[in-house]
Amino acid sequence: MSDRPFIGARIEDAVHRRLGEVLTRREWKPLLIPFRGYGSQNHIRILARVILAPHEIAEDPSSWYDSDMLVRRGWRNFGAVPAPQVRIEIETGGACIMARTDRLGYLDVRVRNEGLAPGWHDVLLRTEEGRETSAPILVVDSSQTFGIVSDIDDTVISTSLPRGFIAAWNTFVLTEQARQSIPGMARMYQKLLAEHPAAPVIYVSTGSWTTYPFLTRFLRRHGYPTGPMLLTDWGPTNTGWFRSGPNHKRQALRELARDFPNITWLLVGDDGQRDISLYQEFAELQPGHVRAIAIRQLSPTQQVLAHGTAVIMEDDEHAQWVPDPAPLVRAPDGDKLHLLLKDVLS
Repeated sequence: MSDRPFIGARIEDAVHRRLGEVLTRREWKPLLIPFRGYGSQNHIRILARVILAPHEIAEDPSSWYDSDMLVRRGWRNFGAVPAPQVRIEIETGGACIMARTDRLGYLDVRVRNEGLAPGWHDVLLRTEEGRETSAPILVVDSSQTFGIVSDIDDTVISTSLPRGFIAAWNTFVLTEQARQSIPGMARMYQKLLAEHPAAPVIYVSTGSWTTYPFLTRFLRRHGYPTGPMLLTDWGPTNTGWFRSGPNHKRQALRELARDFPNITWLLVGDDGQRDISLYQEFAELQPGHVRAIAIRQLSPTQQVLAHGTAVIMEDDEHAQWVPDPAPLVRAPDGDKLHLLLKDVLS
């Protein structure tokens, strides 16, 4: 059996190399984009990506997140050319660690927590060229026992994914300011955090990392709590043409259970994809890690837009899992979900 990466990954790497050569000749520079990470009082997880960008943006990375980008079309979020194998120096708590980006420019490393107390902190990242940026890290107190995991697509933002034409229009054509928030969801999270002030909120989605700046602006603009995001990449892997969205969510949930063994999670999703079966599977495999499951119900019209039928999507592959290993509530919006959760969480 060959050890060579899958042909799709080799083709993608070749395209990226060629584009990188062209852009470098046009004096594009590596842009270090930090993502929000998380950690415990034992270790922290640092997330970032290095892509090629015009010189003026590389010199002023803050422009990548500017609010004036609300009027740009969504397709521009997907034009990133990665900078692979870039050496990054990570400075935290007086200690310096060297790491490299992967073939798609991503940095995902866990390092020992060098004395960072619970709360938000900035970890310094530095390229070999001397460009620096700060990666926000949420350190969760070891005594914390409640947290929230939230899906994004059709849970906090209306996307009509994965219905092809509608999703493409919403994702690539609409301007950012035209995207709609799901009614009551931000209010529900705010109320839950008022009851559990130190609880972490972590967004787990099959969305692409290239949309991270847009999602950051969207969540802030609509009043959602600040939290780490665990996204994915839509391109080929070393084993196939496309990444598995469900497997990405499974892995993210397993890592959270491992990283925070004392936390029981409220898992929030929708019934337009496979959130119900994935969350119930996690509750069955990780007993004691799920406090409740909250599912935002799509209307029949939204169900048709999401997957072409008015019937709620079920995942036959996981039909063997126990129907309700954790309390499950369903409602069409955040306000109604919160009313149901008040009884369950109490």
